[in-house]
Amino acid sequence: MTTPQNTPLKQAIVSDRAPQPAGPYSQGIVSGDLLFTAGFGPQDRENGNAVADTVAEQTRQVLRNIQAVLDEHGATMDQVLKTTVHLADLADFEEFNAAYQEFFTAPFPVRTTVGSQLANILVEIDVVARVAA
Repeated sequence: MTTPQNTPLKQAIVSDRAPQPAGPYSQGIVSGDLLFTAGFGPQDRENGNAVADTVAEQTRQVLRNIQAVLDEHGATMDQVLKTTVHLADLADFEEFNAAYQEFFTAPFPVRTTVGSQLANILVEIDVVARVAA
């Protein structure tokens, strides 16, 4: 489907530095001036999809995965408007939050953080960013 200006309604963003989708979804999609990422886990593609042990290290890797997708479109973490965070254990919030804030500057994106049943990982995050149309 295309818009009246004959531009695609959505464009897939693919990074070879982020984990590849495990199903029928895109790493990222740009539509107009918004970029949406999939929910990324802490798999480190450069290290054979290894997963760190702590929520802090997993959070850092998740956000590096998201950065890789944003980089593919020339965007930065400063353009992120909203994040959705899933934690396997909400008791890990303080450790997660300390690592999370290393990646953002004020004004910080709005954020929703929920406890979720995750498959052998401690954190998953997706973002919405404003980008050049």
